Amino acid sequence: MGFFIRLTDAIAERQSLLVTGLDPNPEMLQSWAHRRGLGGRSFLSQARHWIKAVIEATAEHVCAYKPSLGFYQALGPVGLELLREVRELVPLEIPLIVDAKHGDLNSSSALAAYLFRDLGADAVTLSPLAGQDIAAPFLLYPEKAVVVTCHSSNPAARILQHHPDEDDPLYLRIVRESQLWGTPEQLLLEVGTSDPAVLARVRQQAPERFLILRSLWGEEDRLDALLEAGLSPSADGLLLPLPQNLLVEDDMAERAGRLKRRIRERRDAWLERSPSGAESCSLWLPEPGKTGGAGPGAEAAADPSNPGRAAEPAGQGGEPMEQLILDLYDIGCLLFGEYVQASGAVFNYYIDLRQIISDPNLFHRVLHAYGTLMQQLQFDRIAGIPYGSLPTATGLSLQLHKPLIYPRKEVKAHGARRLIEGDFEEGDRVAVVDDILITGGSVLEGIAKLESSGLVVHDVVVFIDHGGDADHSARNRLLQAGYRCHAVLDIRNITAVLHRAGRLSDSQAAELGTGVLATP
Repeated sequence: MGFFIRLTDAIAERQSLLVTGLDPNPEMLQSWAHRRGLGGRSFLSQARHWIKAVIEATAEHVCAYKPSLGFYQALGPVGLELLREVRELVPLEIPLIVDAKHGDLNSSSALAAYLFRDLGADAVTLSPLAGQDIAAPFLLYPEKAVVVTCHSSNPAARILQHHPDEDDPLYLRIVRESQLWGTPEQLLLEVGTSDPAVLARVRQQAPERFLILRSLWGEEDRLDALLEAGLSPSADGLLLPLPQNLLVEDDMAERAGRLKRRIRERRDAWLERSPSGAESCSLWLPEPGKTGGAGPGAEAAADPSNPGRAAEPAGQGGEPMEQLILDLYDIGCLLFGEYVQASGAVFNYYIDLRQIISDPNLFHRVLHAYGTLMQQLQFDRIAGIPYGSLPTATGLSLQLHKPLIYPRKEVKAHGARRLIEGDFEEGDRVAVVDDILITGGSVLEGIAKLESSGLVVHDVVVFIDHGGDADHSARNRLLQAGYRCHAVLDIRNITAVLHRAGRLSDSQAAELGTGVLATP
């Protein structure tokens, strides 16, 4: 079981967003050990008793533990043995995040092997200044995760983190860049701040990421403001630390439980007044029009006055949708030449989105682009058109928390001989998902099977619309049949971006304006 599933399971089971440190700080432990009659024992013995007491008191109230590696390293070999004891004491269903703030490239592979293979940790915190190379050795472990530190609450760090100005400070550039290193399931962000405004800016730039808040709050209204700034629409995506002073109190279990309940009450209240707490998909999406500088998954919203219109690429060079088009071209998803399509038509381009399933980060960005459109729709289930769009439909089902079904391309002569695979009820509303819309034939064929089984279809969502003559386009064919078509991109969008970036020559860009070269 991977880190992300373990984390979300722990959140759900314990109904908690709390994380607790396990840092044997000598100054902090002295009074605790004295009250427990352990004042005369060695510090190692005191630390061992304290760690065990904290885990026993908080295991029902937290979703992760986060020991700082430095405290254990400072104790020498016995400290690393103590860290092994931590791993044994923390219940296996609760993730263990080692707070290393690691930033040295030379020792990254060795540290990754020690933490993930030998110790059995589930995640590690990293310092991002060495760039993507610092995360790569840790991301080789697919069941593990990394937590990138993007902001520190240390006042002396402000001059660096907020350089050169508040319009585009360094810490937000780190947020944007680090999201390119791994998917939201692999890469989280740590935010050290007690300022809700800073947390809100990070959330805006990283709408899909889990954020771990490092700093503490001093008053109840500050906690409310931080929750408001950092929670996702599904009232999660934000992990908060148990205050350190609580971990040396005799009633730490009771106080941790009270804090957990207070946060849960705030979450419930937040969901009740949040429009996304109703029928919309549980996916954090940017507000329409706010695309500049967002993370790699944030795309331009579709035109609200025309929900079937393809989204425009976001801004100029470096914007998320434009970069996505370039990345799709660079890995061979967008090919130009003469290609025979499934319909028999010969086009001067070919689109093969099957390549993206081998690139998790790119695949997730494509899924998020679909999700931006699907947030506007009302539906009960997602139906993928076999076979090309099934990986995409599956990813969207997991990301949007909507059940998946699909019409079979052919009905088996054995077994249950189902026309529709998956569980559904008559009258369920279905959003149909496909990769590229050329003639609309396969989509209409799939819709006919869905409707013959009692399902209701109003919307078709595709990644790329071939376009063509308005009166004879596939979009118009679907509209005449009573279905709305929503496309993330069309060939006009793609051509403009690739031409501007120098991927297409002037003659190629001009030729793509027609789309079809010949029809046999």
